[in-house]
Amino acid sequence: MLTKRIIPCLDIKDGRTVKGTNFVNLRDAGDPVELGAIYARQGADELVFLDITATVDERKTLIELVRRVAHAVNIPFTVGGGISSVADVSALLNAGADKVSINSSAVRRPDLINELALEFGSQCIVVAIDTRYVDGEHIVHTHGGRRPTELRTLAWAKEVEDRGAGELLLTSMDTDGTKAGFALELTAAVSGAANIPVIASGGAGTMGHFADVFTTGKADAGLAASIFHFKEIGIPDLKTYLAAQGIPMRLTN
Repeated sequence: MLTKRIIPCLDIKDGRTVKGTNFVNLRDAGDPVELGAIYARQGADELVFLDITATVDERKTLIELVRRVAHAVNIPFTVGGGISSVADVSALLNAGADKVSINSSAVRRPDLINELALEFGSQCIVVAIDTRYVDGEHIVHTHGGRRPTELRTLAWAKEVEDRGAGELLLTSMDTDGTKAGFALELTAAVSGAANIPVIASGGAGTMGHFADVFTTGKADAGLAASIFHFKEIGIPDLKTYLAAQGIPMRLTN
């Protein structure tokens, strides 16, 4: 069985790491490069850096930040925010990113997924899906969760896989920042329907929540932010706990 991954997420705004609840009420959590380096030393499997206002502000993810991160960490990292073209992805990968995450631009022009997969390979194309439960349906949202779309989450997950995405980053806006647990039923449905890895995001508050999302939720990776940023759970402790639960983990000395 493949090992499950623990992925700290660093939401970036104006060059700083921030964290909120349900995508709002942001507070400062520190320097993203310093935090990323700490997590790498602690045994994180990967990192995700998301410029959460890049699409809203119609500007690009900061290339310089990617260069700094690439020099500071020795584990794979994904960068997202404001990416809308082959040229954007080329610049980020050349600056040192291992993968890129797209969301709003993929919804706006789904053919972009095909183009990026063809140009760079599916292994470095992550499609982020921000979803909220609305009137009995899981609905895809864009622009940092600000805009609802016509897309149903499960159908969209299948489509982006068919178009060449190599991984899904599934965030439940309903559980994001609540620390009440991941959206297990939704995550299990997407994981069961997709033949590519699913990163579960939104709601981690305890070590048990990660165990739940890897078992009941069938996720391939668990992503969290504030519990790591504010030292509520340590990555080495979390991975030791999960391994003791029989969940395959990459453990470091």
